[in-house]
Amino acid sequence: MEKIMKAVMIDKPTKGEDVVLSKTAVPEEKPRWVVVKVKAFGMNHSEEILREFEIQNDYIQKPIIPGIECVGEIVNASDSGWKVGQKVVALMGGMGRSFNGSYAEYALLPIHHVFPIESELLWMDMAAIPETYFTAWGSLFQCLRLTKEDKLLVRGATCALGYVAIQLAKALGCTVVGTTHREGKMQLLKDAGCDECILDDGSLCGKVSGITKALELIGIKTLKDTMMIIEQGGMVCNTGVLGKVYEWNHFDPIKDIPNGICLTGFYSNDPTKSVMQDIFCFMDEHQLKPLIGATYRFEDIREACIALDSGKVNGKIVVSVDES
Repeated sequence: MEKIMKAVMIDKPTKGEDVVLSKTAVPEEKPRWVVVKVKAFGMNHSEEILREFEIQNDYIQKPIIPGIECVGEIVNASDSGWKVGQKVVALMGGMGRSFNGSYAEYALLPIHHVFPIESELLWMDMAAIPETYFTAWGSLFQCLRLTKEDKLLVRGATCALGYVAIQLAKALGCTVVGTTHREGKMQLLKDAGCDECILDDGSLCGKVSGITKALELIGIKTLKDTMMIIEQGGMVCNTGVLGKVYEWNHFDPIKDIPNGICLTGFYSNDPTKSVMQDIFCFMDEHQLKPLIGATYRFEDIREACIALDSGKVNGKIVVSVDES
């Protein structure tokens, strides 16, 4: 008899208020893929983008189960060599776009984007780590080559990724400057550990100095302005698209990148086992608790999607599917 599970399935633009749980078949094993019992998953801005308009593109499998990350246990190891019951994290590689993702009770996932993890964290805490911490880690350490001597600007800091970047940078020993365009969130930046907090009106000129590295989370909308306030020899990593401007039209790198400033970007589609282990080890070494802004039960996924769309949650949204 075919086993049935609950999942979110979409095939057209879908607002959070229109998200519902449907019933579909539990995925079956196939070579080089494993079936994971999803215990919890984090929610991401890219899933809002998928529901808002990206679902209309031909490269999206339809109907699709959204979700670009999860934590859980192997229930069918296929030819992976792993054990049933093995604790794993999974992220990216096409999850929730090229193939069904994590907004479900079970997920069929390619082994090259599933990573066995030894951790004593609760499932909900662990679920806050994969995509957000991997993106922050890659942006700060791979792209910006952050050191404790740096003065880091996090532009658009009052989002889940911003808070994690602040946490990691402060644990390293950096001076951190955070920005927000909402005056009511200035205290949140102070509470997060920022040494300086700036109310962002679109221009930072004259408001900050000594910045050697910058993590741009608003994106192209403010990228030129960010590059203008970086010290000579400094670096800017464009990682986020909170400003909802997705392409830089008429970009001229000779004129638009200031002399002596390095511009890079981080694309989080290629996690590795070693990097994921490094992140968990760093968390343990510095006794860092994963940052969570709000939690929801899977049965309340509609409310979780509404919260994601509103942008009012201060930090990562995590959904519990099965904490047993």
